[in-house]
Amino acid sequence: MEATISPAKRLKKLQARLRGLVGKAIRDYNQIEAGDRIMVCLSGGKDSYTMLDLLLALQRSAPIDFEILAVNLDQKQPDFPAHILPEYLEKLGVPYRVVEEDTYSTVKRIIPEGKTMCGLCSRLRRGILYRVANEEGATKIALGHHREDIIETLFLNMFYAGRLEAMPPKLLTDDGRHVVIRPLAYCPEQDIQRYADLRQFPIIPCTLCGSQDSLQRVQVKRLLQSWEQEYPGRTASLLSSLQNVELSQLADSKVFDFASLSGTTAQTH
Repeated sequence: MEATISPAKRLKKLQARLRGLVGKAIRDYNQIEAGDRIMVCLSGGKDSYTMLDLLLALQRSAPIDFEILAVNLDQKQPDFPAHILPEYLEKLGVPYRVVEEDTYSTVKRIIPEGKTMCGLCSRLRRGILYRVANEEGATKIALGHHREDIIETLFLNMFYAGRLEAMPPKLLTDDGRHVVIRPLAYCPEQDIQRYADLRQFPIIPCTLCGSQDSLQRVQVKRLLQSWEQEYPGRTASLLSSLQNVELSQLADSKVFDFASLSGTTAQTH
């Protein structure tokens, strides 16, 4: 049935679905408020293009006013097509800023060949984006992490770090200076990929993390995909579990006072 629907109708239907999910995340977590200046981090990948596209659509119809500033970090990767994003954003009429920082050379110099680069790369990128948010007076920093990113992070932390931790849809940074939002938190990656294909975004591949097929995240992604194929709906259920936490049923004495538990209904005969 889907194949008989025109691409335009498929796009309209998919856009409505994704806009609804983004709107729900915004409402559930109060991600955007009146007067906000949202710094939308645009990498050139399918996720950030989709996030910007949907936020622009919501900006036009939302009952509140908020600004959007697109920011791209040019990490000086070899053969990076630096003209693509400025041309795309100028065509849309979106205010933007390109920040040039050679983190590529730093990562390649520090991380041995074949080792995971994502940790250092993300820390460097995060520090630069926080600095730019200060310079631009941004009240929120929007990142393009989707539903699968959140679940994959949960399993990565459990499997490799021994922590029950994921990516929250809204985060106050440790220094209390920045609020990070993830408007795509409810959006399935498969829908985002379909949307990006239909919208024909000018995708720019990452030659740092995207080339590392042996990454732990790739392995976890494959595991979760196999589960989803065998048991459709499992990914949605995993996300729901993060919203229904029973601290007393876990084992962290720092967040639940197990020590003071005692029986209060002793019976006497």
